[in-house]
Amino acid sequence: MMESRYSDELLDYASKLDAITNSLGKISMYASAIVATQDETATKRLMMKMAKITAEERHKQEIVHVAELLKASLISYYGYLNIAKICNNIHQPADQRTLSELLVELNAMIGLEKVKQQVNALVAYQEVQKMRESYGFKIVKNTLHLAFLGKPGTGKTTVARTVGHIYKQLGLLSKGHFLEVSRTDLIAGYQGQTALKVKKVIEKAKGGVLFIDEAYSITENEHSDSYGRECLTELTKALEDYRADLVVIVAGYTDPMNKFLESNPGLRSRFNTFIEFDDYNADELEEMLIKMCEKDDYKLHENAKSKVKEILGDIVSKKDKNFANGRFLRNLYDHAVINHAKRVVKMRQPSGEQLSTITDDDFGR
Repeated sequence: MMESRYSDELLDYASKLDAITNSLGKISMYASAIVATQDETATKRLMMKMAKITAEERHKQEIVHVAELLKASLISYYGYLNIAKICNNIHQPADQRTLSELLVELNAMIGLEKVKQQVNALVAYQEVQKMRESYGFKIVKNTLHLAFLGKPGTGKTTVARTVGHIYKQLGLLSKGHFLEVSRTDLIAGYQGQTALKVKKVIEKAKGGVLFIDEAYSITENEHSDSYGRECLTELTKALEDYRADLVVIVAGYTDPMNKFLESNPGLRSRFNTFIEFDDYNADELEEMLIKMCEKDDYKLHENAKSKVKEILGDIVSKKDKNFANGRFLRNLYDHAVINHAKRVVKMRQPSGEQLSTITDDDFGR
């Protein structure tokens, strides 16, 4: 989330000013309260503290400089929040795609056969439950929360967005919007503030999908383990309390995710659907690259296609646990486009064919 950029900067300058003025953590405490809940009292006290420091230490340039940076970051933080609030109040047109159109889009995604099968099965189950309900039959209210397991670049975020829209069309979510968060969006710097931060995120996500990528990062930092536990306690409670109009999707590498799901009693039981995202094979990656080119009005020369097959075949055969799938492909494509530009810009009057054709030289390694 963009907000984390401003909050991290605010906390960083507060910590620095704390250290060089021997303020015993007071400045950081005020900043943490501001980031967690936009506490007005903490804001006033922080401003008063900065004014006092600036007056008393006016001859010490380093201290005054850091105080000014902290003041500027505080203004930027509140400025961003106000702009975000204004933008959120602007009416956003709802996604107009029908359930059939969304499923066509899902099933048209390259690869991910097991993923598509499981999502289609979930949709079929929910549709039949609605039909059973119309006949007065008993229906089982299973949790809608999901766990996506797999390496980066395998389409987890894209599928999560689509699931939100699908569940909205099925009447399972009131809005179907998508909110992606990370550890910094959920965990505060002081005990007791994390629960407030999680509640704030949950409130924003209600009616849609809350997507937590690399969810295990919540508990993997040993130095802030108590904050991680506080976050998980609040999150686990929300998974149950708001399951009627909230879908939480946690995602990440398979082994760390399994460990994460065992880190809190009852957490795994809140997720009854686990979807494994396999790595893309060389043919699927090639198809994705061609689509990238077509989208941007590029095309691959025949010799470039041969070079791509060679590169992708080699990288897939030698892949390790850190293989980045679609992210690797995006880097490969961006590299080729830059090389193409460097080559074509030297031509006196390049033709349309030359401006749009990527050659094997552009994939030089």
